[in-house]
Amino acid sequence: MCVCHGTGSHSDGTAKTKVTTEITGDRAAEMSRRGFMAVLVGFSGTALVACVGPGQTGLGLGLVSAQEAEQLGVQSWEQIRSEVPASKNTTYQRALQQVSTNILTAIGQNPANWEAVVFQSKEANAFALPGNKIGVYEGMFAIATDVNELAAVVGHEVGHNQAEHARERLSSAAATQTGVQLLGAALQIGNIGYANEIAGLLGAGVQYGLILPYSRNQELEADSIGLINMAKAGYDPRAAIKLWQNMQAAGERAPEFLSTHPAPESRIAALEAQMPEALSYYKPRPA
Repeated sequence: MCVCHGTGSHSDGTAKTKVTTEITGDRAAEMSRRGFMAVLVGFSGTALVACVGPGQTGLGLGLVSAQEAEQLGVQSWEQIRSEVPASKNTTYQRALQQVSTNILTAIGQNPANWEAVVFQSKEANAFALPGNKIGVYEGMFAIATDVNELAAVVGHEVGHNQAEHARERLSSAAATQTGVQLLGAALQIGNIGYANEIAGLLGAGVQYGLILPYSRNQELEADSIGLINMAKAGYDPRAAIKLWQNMQAAGERAPEFLSTHPAPESRIAALEAQMPEALSYYKPRPA
């Protein structure tokens, strides 16, 4: 079944154009940052026609390959690493490494192929990028107060990667001619001229003021996958609900990875509905 989001039309065939459209360095340099932001704003709102297959959230994956998404994810990660210092809090770093390792192992991933880092920032935020990168900001540890709640954060972010939500977002941007050109430039130029914008598109843009929330369906899907991820790893899935309650009690606007769309109450209700299934996977980790 095909679902139309917005009124955008691609009768000119641009939606089928490959992201690898050739662009010279000179032309890429001429493309304005303002123009790219217009693409992102348009993408995050409407103007998308996509075919939905089993297990997809409705955005489609066909316009950007997994390899291209991974390349952009790794480039964005390197950009973030160069601009945002890693946390010097060894307790936070050890906790993230342990939780990430346990979750990845539980879902059949090799932790050695992943990189997880806590960054110096008061933002209560986290993200995962194509290319197996996980980032958590120090501010999240004020909300995720124990390892089970941290596991809810990591499980959710890994869930976005498992469902290829960032690739869906890239494919959506590529559905416009300008998006094709700019993503093509980013793929062909080692030093991304639009690195911050690409990071925002991949879900890691709060550091740069680029708030591009995942869609309601994507967030709910990541919640669902993340709940099972943490339970399989031996973390109490009920902590996912506690994490949301902590966020509400803090009186803060929910960060990018915990988008306010859908509403917190709706997400808690969805987690509660899935809890019996999650608890069937849950076996507490040895103390």
